[in-house]
Amino acid sequence: MNAVRRILRFGTGVRTPHIKNTAERETAVMPLPERIIIPMSQHVGAPCVPVVKAGDTVEVGQVVGDSQSPISAPIHSGVSGRVVSITELTLPGGVKTAAVVIEPDGEQRIHPGVKPQKVESFDDFIKAVRASGLVGLGGAGFPTHIKLNPPNLKDADTLIINAAECEPYITSDYRECIENPADIMSGIQAVMKYLDIKHAIIAVERDKPRAKAVLSKLAAEYSAAGREIEVKSLPVRYPQGAEKVLIYSCTDRRVPPGKLPANIGCIVLNVASVSFISKYLKTGMPLVERRVTVDGSAVAKPQNVRVVIGTPIRDVIEFCGGAKGEIRKLLMGGPMMGLALMDDQLPVLKQNNAILAFLNNDVLAARQSDCIRCGRCVRACPMNLLPPSIEAAYRTGDTERLEKLSVMNCMECGCCSFVCPASRQLVQSMRMAKGEFRKAAAAERAKAGAGQKEKPAAANSRTEGGLKDGE
Repeated sequence: MNAVRRILRFGTGVRTPHIKNTAERETAVMPLPERIIIPMSQHVGAPCVPVVKAGDTVEVGQVVGDSQSPISAPIHSGVSGRVVSITELTLPGGVKTAAVVIEPDGEQRIHPGVKPQKVESFDDFIKAVRASGLVGLGGAGFPTHIKLNPPNLKDADTLIINAAECEPYITSDYRECIENPADIMSGIQAVMKYLDIKHAIIAVERDKPRAKAVLSKLAAEYSAAGREIEVKSLPVRYPQGAEKVLIYSCTDRRVPPGKLPANIGCIVLNVASVSFISKYLKTGMPLVERRVTVDGSAVAKPQNVRVVIGTPIRDVIEFCGGAKGEIRKLLMGGPMMGLALMDDQLPVLKQNNAILAFLNNDVLAARQSDCIRCGRCVRACPMNLLPPSIEAAYRTGDTERLEKLSVMNCMECGCCSFVCPASRQLVQSMRMAKGEFRKAAAAERAKAGAGQKEKPAAANSRTEGGLKDGE
């Protein structure tokens, strides 16, 4: 009966190929590049504004960008050197942002403000996490200090650590589990202490037995009276690591549309994020570098690499032996949810956990054909949506229909496109449909603000909830 309930409440997802070429390769440390490019938009929310100018000298850990917006996170330099310029950069997705270009001097002088953090209260902890510049390292990029301080924090009773890493190729989180398990446990303890949470679950897919064994051993040692840390094995299924799916797999709780995990008593953090919190509290070094998986048929020597944030992707690929041929497809992130790049001069971002490069023979160019109404996309959708109906509503501009179909619940996981025998670009249609719905909702709010007739309260609440959920 429990299995039946799971099928009814969440779709089946998909079984992606288990390609983890770099899983057992120890992380390599990349030398400093000739220059780094630090975009001012590396998180969900308001972009930062540069606080340095061309000609300035900067040091490792120094703030180079910040914002007064509540939903933002400061940005720091990962090198010591000279600011060459403040330029404009177009990020994946078409967003334009300011960027600080720095030429390293090779000395790696540490900024005087970098020192171990003194944290004695919840407020101190939240301020420290914000000062660290931490955003979700699993790819979402949501400012962590906001996630750790929801309006209904008092209702949170479970901390979930996402170590599922269900996308093909990516192994950066797995290497964190193998190489820094003590930091993971120490970070969990800190979050549990300052948020007053009694129960923590580290979620690991069953195809990572070594990570489970390492973490299970330490979990027993780090659990204390009144604060339990457990490791939970999850089925190998994509998108097991998606926040709502993960919460249900771990707790049987369902996040209602338009609500946050904290509304049902859960706080979810990526395993690398919680490990970083531990390191930051001990050293005071903000988020200036990260581990990325570099893989794909075009990469000569696939491996996990620790790089300074802002390093051009071309330099990272060169460090991994360069390309074995002409790169046909370059991705930032995994093959399911990653973003295709047009330029390998784009830099590594805070939320960038992988760089994948593929040769021509490994990139499918199947021609899109008419939907055959097979229903595979509907069965695969983890949110039980109707992708063909949403696509049709988007093409006809029917935003009311999009609302009824709960388009904002789409997490853009790509399961629908993955299983479609007609090779329809469903996830792209879902993404564009969400964009159109946002525009329509914004226009409706503007009309209401101008004193014109509003929609019924119930419809407005669904709209607002959908926007929050989708953003």
